[in-house]
Amino acid sequence: MFAVIKTGGKQYRVAANDLLKIEKLEAKVGDIVEIGNVLAHGEGENVTFGAPFVDGAMVTAEVVEQGKNRTVIAFKKRRRQNSRRKIGHRQLLTTVRIAEILLGGAKPSKKAAAKPEAKAEAKAEVAAEAKADVAVKEPKAKKETKAEAASGEEAKAAPLFKAPKGEPDDLTVIKGIGPVAAKDLAEQGIITFAQLAKLTDKDVAKIDEHMPFSADQIKDWREQAKELAKK
Repeated sequence: MFAVIKTGGKQYRVAANDLLKIEKLEAKVGDIVEIGNVLAHGEGENVTFGAPFVDGAMVTAEVVEQGKNRTVIAFKKRRRQNSRRKIGHRQLLTTVRIAEILLGGAKPSKKAAAKPEAKAEAKAEVAAEAKADVAVKEPKAKKETKAEAASGEEAKAAPLFKAPKGEPDDLTVIKGIGPVAAKDLAEQGIITFAQLAKLTDKDVAKIDEHMPFSADQIKDWREQAKELAKK
């Protein structure tokens, strides 16, 4: 006996013990699945056709493997438009072994796997419970996160050096310091030639670590600042 079934938008001619690769079914390896869309069945020359499906007919199959098909590449190019598009697709497949072809509303000898809808509902319930548990604990976590963020912002906002009182010097006079660099230095508390001139190697390393300037640049500015600070 054979049957013609429809699953995943495709039609297959099957018989008992046939191995078949079809589009992915929500089932585990070893589960028995029921395929109720039977278009036709027959034995020899006696064939019965459905309209579109045969009433009371069903095919059961055992899930053998869950896998993927080979990758299919779709490439489209438009001439003289500098337009190209490449899309890959790898179809999920389920390998099944046809167990029984049942007619007239007969029941399968092996129990079928749970329907995808039921599994989806169960997963939704578990997700809802997990979300509720997280919602109970969430306020405390948020407070801690805000406190940590606030402390992080304060640490980030603190300048590296304490700016002296009085009028700032025009640091752009130093070769290599532009308006942007001068602004960055001022934000970190460096506003005078005297400050630059008195920087220690430890201070240079600190600036090198926290600002976008190299140690060699800072040392060069320090030497220039020493000459300017004398004037």
